[in-house]
Amino acid sequence: MKNSQPLPLAGIRVIDYSHFLAGPHISRCLSAMGAEVIKVERPQEGDAGRASPTQVNGQSGYFMQQNMGKKGLCINLRDPRGLELIHKLTDSADVFVENYRPGALTKLGLGYDELSKRNEKLVYCSVSAYGHTGPDAHRAGFGLIAEAKSGAMSLIGVPGEPPPLFRMPIADMYAGMHGVSAICAALLGRVKSGRGQHIDIALYDCMVSMHDFAAQSYLLSGELPIQTGHDLPQSTVYGVFAAKDGYLVIAAQMTDTWIALAKLIGGDAYAQDTALHSSAGRNAQRDAILAKVRAWTMAQASVQACCTQLDAAGVPAAPVQTIDQVLSDPQTLARGMVVEQDHPTAGKIKLPNLPFRFSDCDTSPSEPAPLLGQHNAQIAQSLGYSAPQVEQLQRDGVLYSLGV
Repeated sequence: MKNSQPLPLAGIRVIDYSHFLAGPHISRCLSAMGAEVIKVERPQEGDAGRASPTQVNGQSGYFMQQNMGKKGLCINLRDPRGLELIHKLTDSADVFVENYRPGALTKLGLGYDELSKRNEKLVYCSVSAYGHTGPDAHRAGFGLIAEAKSGAMSLIGVPGEPPPLFRMPIADMYAGMHGVSAICAALLGRVKSGRGQHIDIALYDCMVSMHDFAAQSYLLSGELPIQTGHDLPQSTVYGVFAAKDGYLVIAAQMTDTWIALAKLIGGDAYAQDTALHSSAGRNAQRDAILAKVRAWTMAQASVQACCTQLDAAGVPAAPVQTIDQVLSDPQTLARGMVVEQDHPTAGKIKLPNLPFRFSDCDTSPSEPAPLLGQHNAQIAQSLGYSAPQVEQLQRDGVLYSLGV
C-alpha cells in the first residue's frame, strides 16, 4: 500500500450526533477516508448501540465496529453550557450527521436552519425512516420497517410462508453509503458555491431505489413479482442448489455460461441444443433444466467438488459459506476485510473492515472506538476552553466520561 497522498478527507471535521447504525456507519466511513469525526453522546448511557451484543468486558462489538477511528465527546445538551459548547463545535465543523426523527434536533437547537445560519459552509446530513417530507415523515422506524414497507421483504423466502428477516442491516447500511456519497458530493459542490446544504436521506427511499427487476417488471409489464424461493424463474440457471454436504449458488443465466454448464452436466450434445441457447428457451424448460442441475450437484462428492469443476468450466459459482468460513476465507484475509485492534477495555479484538481501497493512501482504521467521553478535554480545549473550565464542566456534569 502506497502512502504518497493524504487521505481524501483529511482536514474535514465531522460531528456525529447519531446512534445505532445508519448515522454511525456514515461517519465511520468518513473517518476511514481521513476526516476527523467527533462522536457526540448523551451522559450516562451514551449511544444506545453501546448496549447491543456482542459484549466483551462491557464493550459492545456493535458499537466498536461502527465507531472505530472517532473521538468521543459526552455532553449534557439540556444544560445551556453544553449547548453553547456544541454550537462552538459545529461552528468549526464541515459536516454534521444525525439520524433522529425529523424535528427532534430542532427542539434542541441543533436543527439545520439554526446551525447553517451560524455556519453557512456546514453540510448537514439527516437520516430517518421516511425523510423530512411526505405523509409518513413523522413516523418512527428502523431498517426492518423500511425493508418490509418497501416491498423488498415480499420478494424473499418460500412461496406460501412468511418472508424471513434479511439478517443483515440492508436498509441501514445502504442508507449509510448513500449518505457518504451525498456528503462527499456536497463537500465538492461547496468548493464552487461556498455553501453547504441539507441532505435528507430516508431508509425507505433507499430500499425503494434498490429495486431493479421487481419495479421494472411491474411498471413496464404490470406483472407483480412474487416469492420464488431458491431461484429466479426469469433467469435459468440462477439460484441455490444442494450438494451432499451443503449448498452452493450457480449463476449460468447467460448463454455462454449456460453452454459451459450444459457441457459439464450433460456433455456436448446437451450443450449444442440450440433450443436452450436463449433465455426464453431455457425459461420454457426451466423445470427440466433445474432437475438436471440438481441431480449433477448431488452426484458430486461435496460442495467444494462442485465448485472446483464449475470454476474449471468457467461457470460462476460459490459455496454458501457460514460466517466462520467467511472470516477464515483466504480471499477475505487477502483483502484485509478483518482488522485487529487493541481496545483499552475489551483487549485485542477483531472486527470487519470497510471495503475502501485507494492506490496511494491507507484507509485502515487508526484507533478503536472511543470510550464514553474519552476526548472531552481534548475537544473542549481545542475550542478555547481552559483546563480549569473543562474541569468545572466535568464537575457540573455538563461533560461526562466513563471508563476513561
